[in-house]
Order: sequence, then structure tokens, then C-alpha cells
Amino acid sequence: MLAVAVIAGILFVWTLLAHRLARWSITAPIAMMAAGIALTGGSNPPLRFDLDTATFEHTVEVILALLLFVDAIDVPGGILGRDKGLVVRLIGGALPLTLCAAFLTALAFFPDQPGWILAVLATVVVPLDLAPTSAVIRDSRIPARLREVLNVEGGLNDGIVSPVFVLCTAASVESHGAGAHFAEALLEAVAGAAWAIATGLVIGYAGGWLLRLSWSRGWTQKSAMRLGVLTVPVAAYALSGALGGNGFVASFVAGVCFAPTARRLPASAVEMTDDLVTLMTIALWFLFGQIVNDEFWDGFNFTVILYALVAVTLVRMIPVLLALSGTGMNLMDKLFLGWMGPRGVTSIVFGSLAVIDLPTRNGDFISQVMTMTVMLSIVLHGLSAEPIGRLYGRTDRVVPAVGLR
Repeated sequence: MLAVAVIAGILFVWTLLAHRLARWSITAPIAMMAAGIALTGGSNPPLRFDLDTATFEHTVEVILALLLFVDAIDVPGGILGRDKGLVVRLIGGALPLTLCAAFLTALAFFPDQPGWILAVLATVVVPLDLAPTSAVIRDSRIPARLREVLNVEGGLNDGIVSPVFVLCTAASVESHGAGAHFAEALLEAVAGAAWAIATGLVIGYAGGWLLRLSWSRGWTQKSAMRLGVLTVPVAAYALSGALGGNGFVASFVAGVCFAPTARRLPASAVEMTDDLVTLMTIALWFLFGQIVNDEFWDGFNFTVILYALVAVTLVRMIPVLLALSGTGMNLMDKLFLGWMGPRGVTSIVFGSLAVIDLPTRNGDFISQVMTMTVMLSIVLHGLSAEPIGRLYGRTDRVVPAVGLR
């Protein structure tokens, strides 16, 4: 209980100074991670958590599922948003190139690692998580279209990479085995994605229709409605997992299907789920501080640091610039979309699952690279949020539309 009190106290202090800290680009993830590193480090730390448990694993997975659901609800204009051409370029063009770049870079930096392990690593360090830079998504100084595109890409990115991660992990476990094993893993990944989409569709549409009907008939109350909304992503995640599907994909699809209903419910209906996600994510950054201590207490590997630095910068920026060539967008907007690829909860979840599924040596390697990548992302993307907002605040432009709408 002392740990909970400490986390709550640190969060309370941050809320008191949030506006002033924002001027220095000190975001909640940076503050909580720094506090976690300080309070869980050393031979006799003041606080210590047991992170090697199924409870911690499932908790982090639920956080990601809720985060994807909330992201999907915030997307206007359907699953691809309103700027479909731009999203298609980022998802259909930049994402595959980013995965390839992460894999090829890993081959150059870690030639002694098996190829399938490096493929798993690529799927761990590539997924987007906008939680570390949520201030950017809410910053009105940045063009709304760019923020919306990032929000849509963040949800779709995780949903698409998730089955690829499952496939690569299964293939790495069966590494150097018969081709039938890979074919079986591929079929399982496809089946899992299909179950996830079906579950998300059913839960999202059915849950939304029932909640809207209940509200229109006056059968429920606002407080009960908030609880009802929270059950939708939880049900989609849990049912999809029970059926052998991917719970993360199911939660995002449920959010997309639920979004039209959310706009017809009271404005406060989704607030509880949104606030819960924010609170759980902030607490996770504190626990992540202990993960940093556990991974790097004995020292830092320069190769790991260098790869993580490239992973959070050039590995995404170059593919995005290539995918957006010929769109008519100016360089500033292209660089913004290329730079804003923060890594966070999704990478932590995938890294944790890799540790569980892979042999100890390979799992520890992926966990170390994941930890450094997320830590650098939290710092670099967090510190850049306010300067980017100020830079856009000095301009008064309209972002040009992109074709394929």
C-alpha cells in the first residue's frame, strides 16, 4: 500500500505543477519514469514491485486494450479517418518500410542474433503509442488534420503489427524447424485476426446499439452509462482471447464500431474509460522505471543504445518521408509525422510477451532493447512536444488534402 500512496503522491504533485512543467516539456511519463528509477534503484530500494507475474502481464495487456478502444472512439470519419489518402500511405507504405528498416538495422547491429529473433524485435520497437506524447494530440496549435491522422495511425498501427508479432514469435520458437510449423503459425495468426475482427464487430455494434437504446428510452443513468462503456473494450478483449483471437485488435475494432454511438451518448459517457486509461498508463510509467533499473543496473550496452536511438528516429522518419513524397505536403508536416512515432505501452506488452514465449537468452535480449527504446522515446518525444507546439503556433496554415480520399 505504501507504493500506491507514493505513486498517488507523485502524480498529485505533478498535477499541481502540470502547466509549469509543460513549459519545460516535462510530461507525466517523464516525471513518473524518473521517479520510478529513483525509488526502485539501488541494492536496498525504498520500493520494489514483483513484475514477473501473470497479474502484471494481464494488467499491462488490459491497459493497451483500453487505450486502443479510446483511440478508436476519437477517430472521426470511420476506421481510416477523414484523411484516408494520408492514412493509407502511412499504414500501407510507411509501416511495412518501417518494419523492414527496423529488421535490417537490427541485422547490422546484432549479426549474432537469429533472423527470426530480430524479426520479433522489429515488431516490438515499431508499434506507435501516443500516450507518451498525449499533449501533442490535444495541442490546438498543431493542425487538427495532422493530429487526427496520427491518432488513426496509432490505433491501426498497433492492430496491424500485433498479428505480425504473433507470427514472428511463433516462427522464432520453431526456428530451423520444418516448414509445416511456419505454415501452422501463419494459419493461427490469420485465424486469430479473423476472430478478433469478428468479436470486435459484434461487441462494438451490439454494445453500442444497446447503450444507445437504453439512453434514448430513459432506462439508465449517466453514472451507469460510464460503466457500460467501460465494459465494451473489456468484453471484446476477453472474449477474443477466449476464442483464440487477438484481444488488442478486437478492442480497437470494437472502438471503431462503437464510435458512432459514443457521439449520441452524453459527453461524459466515455470520460470514465478515458480517465482510467490515463491513470493506469501513468502508473505504468512508474513501474517502467523499475524495469529500466532491472535491465541496466549492471551497465549499458552501447550497441543497444545506438540501435534504440536509430529505432525511434530514422527507422520511422525515412519511411514516412518516402511514403509521403508526391503528396504536396510541405516538409515541416512530413517531418512532424515522421518524428511523432513514440513507443510506449504496446512495445512494453510485446516485449513482455516475447520474454515469456522465447528462450531466456533471446527474451532477455529483446527486453533490454525494448526498454532502452521506450525510455529514449519517452524522453525525446516528450521533451520535443512543447517546442513542436510552439513552432506550429507561429504559423497559420491549412494542411493540404491528400488524394485517395
